[in-house]
This record gives sequence, structure tokens and C-alpha cells, in this order.
Amino acid sequence: MKTLNYYLLDVFTNEPFGGNQLAVFMDGQGLSTAQMQTIAKELNLSETVFLLPPELSTSSYKLRIFTPKTELPFAGHPTIGTAYLLATLGLVKTTAGYNEIKLEENVGQITVHIYAENEKVIKVDMLQPIPQKVNKDINNKTMAALLSINEDDIHTNLPIEIISAGIPFVYVPVKSLQAMKNIEFRLDVWNNEFANSEETQHIFVFSLETDNPLVNVHSRMFAPAMGITEDPATGSASGPLGFYLVTHNLIEEKGGQYHFISEQGIEMGRPSQIEVTIKKEVDNLTEVKVGGSAIIMAEGKMFLHI
Repeated sequence: MKTLNYYLLDVFTNEPFGGNQLAVFMDGQGLSTAQMQTIAKELNLSETVFLLPPELSTSSYKLRIFTPKTELPFAGHPTIGTAYLLATLGLVKTTAGYNEIKLEENVGQITVHIYAENEKVIKVDMLQPIPQKVNKDINNKTMAALLSINEDDIHTNLPIEIISAGIPFVYVPVKSLQAMKNIEFRLDVWNNEFANSEETQHIFVFSLETDNPLVNVHSRMFAPAMGITEDPATGSASGPLGFYLVTHNLIEEKGGQYHFISEQGIEMGRPSQIEVTIKKEVDNLTEVKVGGSAIIMAEGKMFLHI
């Protein structure tokens, strides 16, 4: 019997029982891919991380990230939460102010920034790959049926677009906060119209009307293909959301960059806040950062009967 040590965190929140839950197993060496997937299914969280020694000398650790159904090339809240955990436990060196580490994921090496004050980690952000638009049309009528809202709840002067920074998401601009709260995701429509293409499987819906007047965007994300009915905070989708907002002139440039906060998980009772900062030169995005805070909630052991 093998004992596996792990931590549970809430990510993209500074309040317990908010944000997106994450499990981090501290030593994934010796586990097969099938075993990692089975463990992630057992915990049934949005994502579970297994730490491994890095393959590159410039990296601190390698991360393998699993949803209950599949392994991901990279993901936002696992990266942010794992970096927060490593810094808090002293497994990566941090000093007051700004610190930089590199973590390996299946998409490649990810640069992560850790901000500390008074020997405490206060924020983590990560550099994401520059998002790319996928050219594929999705009509408003089909999308409205998927979300159980009226077709005129979806903006007619803003397009539905597919954007990817490693994982493609379908971005759906909705007019009102009330329409966002009225969403009921129809799995039958998803199976018939969206499930068969990797480009259309993950649905990200947003509105510029928000619950919190201090944030900029209200978001919801649905990913049945990952085994996630609804996600309370999706870092990997928030960089491409920024791409959408910038390219459609929906946020203002300040000090040579674009910055906004997305609230997510409200309808699930797990409120999250994700910060996004984007730099742009002429017509091209040059940097995308996604970040937030986290809380360590629990420490545990899993007994693997092998």
C-alpha cells in the first residue's frame, strides 16, 4: 500500500469555501497516467495536480493536471494554486515583493510570479500563451438553446467566438446579468451540437453587467467533456476572455496595458475573482497575465492499494 500526501486549496479567492477547489499531490513519481486519472476521478474536483521533478534545469517542478475525465495540457487555477502552495510551504524560495519561478506543464514551461508581504504570499499570476482565434461559426439560435435563454439575450453586435491559449473555449457575450443567472445548460443540445468537436466542447459565457460593482465581467464556464458540469473559476479561459475584450474594445487601456477582474462561480455559491492584465503593441497582444489569491484548506493522505 502506497501513501500519497496531498493538500486541498481554494483558488482565485481569499475567502474560505470560495473559489475553485484544487488537490495537489506532492509526489507523483511512480504513478501511471491511469492511476493519476483514477485518483482525479475519485476526488471529483475540477482539477487535480501531481508534482514531478522538472525536466528542465530552469524549472522548479513539473505539473500533470487532470480533470475527472481527462488530462489537460495546462490550466490556470492549478498553476496559480500550486505555485501558492509551493511558496507557502517554502518549497520554492520567495522574498518580499516580486518573485519569479517556472513550472513545466504539458503545453511547455510556464512563467509564474509570486508576490509576498510580511512572509506571506498575497498573490500569484502566470504568463499565458498568447491566445489565438479559431475560425468556426456558431449561430445564436443554437447557443440560446444550449443555455436555455432567449436568442435576443445574446448580443447581436458582438460575435460568438472560439479562442484558445492551449484549450479552446467558445465565448458567448450575453447582454444582462439576469440572463446569465437564468442559464440552464442543456446536455442534450451539447451532445448533439457541440460534443463532437474539440473546438466547441467548452462553453464560456460572459456579461459586462456584474454582481460586484468593483469588477468588470461576470462569467460562467461549462465543460462536460472535462467532467465539469460548471466551473467556479477558469484561469485558462480568462486570458482568451481578455483577448476578446481587448479586440472588441470592451475595456480601456490604462498606463499602456489593459487590466480587468472577472467574477465567476457566483451561481454555484463559490465566488471567485480572476485578475487579467494584457499588454498590446499596435494590433498584437504581447503579454497575457492571469492571477489571483488562494487559501490552503486541508492536508490529507490517500492510500493507494497496489
